[in-house]
Amino acid sequence: MLLDGVNHVAILTNDTERLHAFYRDVFDAPVSLDREENPGVRLSFVDVGPNTQLNVFEVADNDEARRQTPMFGRGRIDHLGLQAASQEAFDTIRRRLIDRGATDGFVTDFGPVLSLFFRDPDGLEGEVCVANPAADPGVHNPPGTPAPGYQRVR
Repeated sequence: MLLDGVNHVAILTNDTERLHAFYRDVFDAPVSLDREENPGVRLSFVDVGPNTQLNVFEVADNDEARRQTPMFGRGRIDHLGLQAASQEAFDTIRRRLIDRGATDGFVTDFGPVLSLFFRDPDGLEGEVCVANPAADPGVHNPPGTPAPGYQRVR
């Protein structure tokens, strides 16, 4: 393979400080750059992995971040999938997202992967994934398959 992962995903916000706080407080994700690119355009980098960033743009008078559309109606990129560093990190992230009201806590057992969906403060749907320690080789479960040991909270 000639690729080594995803370098960055560019997203829009109408409140950079709020978005920084969310990713910092939930994921321990630091901001490595924050500057005004051009008049009315603020750019920041939120590090979400060793080689992966969210490039966050706040553009004056752009209301795209306010629009909400259902899954698979969002255009070319539907949602953002993040990889938890460990099962313990996954559980910590889940608790933090529940505490912020950003998820109902439902964990899907896809077979090889456990998955938790959330919405960030701008409504961008995200997913946190981690390897399933109880996975059976070759078993792939459909969406909505509840993961044992996790309860929906709301």
